[in-house]
Amino acid sequence: MEKRILKKLLEYVEEDIPFGDITSELIPQGTCCKARIEARENFKVFGLEYVKGLCEHYGISIKLKKNDGDWVVKDEVLAFLEGNARLILQLERTLLNLIGHLSGITTQVAFFVMKAKSVNPEIVIACTRKTTPGMRYFEKMAFKAGGGDTHRFSLSDAVMIKDNHLKLLGGVKEAVKLAKEKTSFVHKIEVEVESLEDAVSAAEAGADIVMLDNMSPMEISRVVERYKELGYYGKVLLEASGGINFENVEDYAKTGVNIISSGYLTKTIRSCDLSLEVEE
Repeated sequence: MEKRILKKLLEYVEEDIPFGDITSELIPQGTCCKARIEARENFKVFGLEYVKGLCEHYGISIKLKKNDGDWVVKDEVLAFLEGNARLILQLERTLLNLIGHLSGITTQVAFFVMKAKSVNPEIVIACTRKTTPGMRYFEKMAFKAGGGDTHRFSLSDAVMIKDNHLKLLGGVKEAVKLAKEKTSFVHKIEVEVESLEDAVSAAEAGADIVMLDNMSPMEISRVVERYKELGYYGKVLLEASGGINFENVEDYAKTGVNIISSGYLTKTIRSCDLSLEVEE
């Protein structure tokens, strides 16, 4: 496991035991036990490799019975643990929280992708930066495991000219022109627009990606048709974003847009239910 990932995981452990575990310290020192992590409902699991790395760091033997990305059913065993009893109980909640939270994202994204691809097999479902502070890397990996795309990990990955940038830079054409002058050729330039006119202006100015923000499926369909007429369709990627959820994703996917990005999938999460049981 990469050091930076382990470092972050150890921070989660420290959050739960800043000055030791006063309850688990009641267990006689040196006591060993076996335990299992099992599902309490059906879901698409993710986070097992992180849990494995964390257990191994603490000298706890772990045998995974499932792999990240597998569908699991209620009462199915995900992993067997063996080692120091105090350590296993100290890590219990961190391990379960991590798997439960990340599996919740992976499961939700998987169903979202299925729904969108049922009407447009070529559509890409992408993540946003609307992630839980301190958990972005893990949440984006969980998103990817559900069949989605990670999009930007940070502000350093690509140029994303949003509405507030446009207000300060003088509009779409001026902003794209400046980005092309000031930014390395290796970074793509994306512009957020809210009208057909600005979508065309962004393509004319040389944007690589145009985000159609908070536009209705009908408005997006008009942009797609206009791009086809002008020869931009397929050359400039079109991304739909804003207010897209399970109820309307099929309507957006049908428009012919290339990408749908949804903050809903990382903001509205229900953790999956699982447990750790010590074996007698």
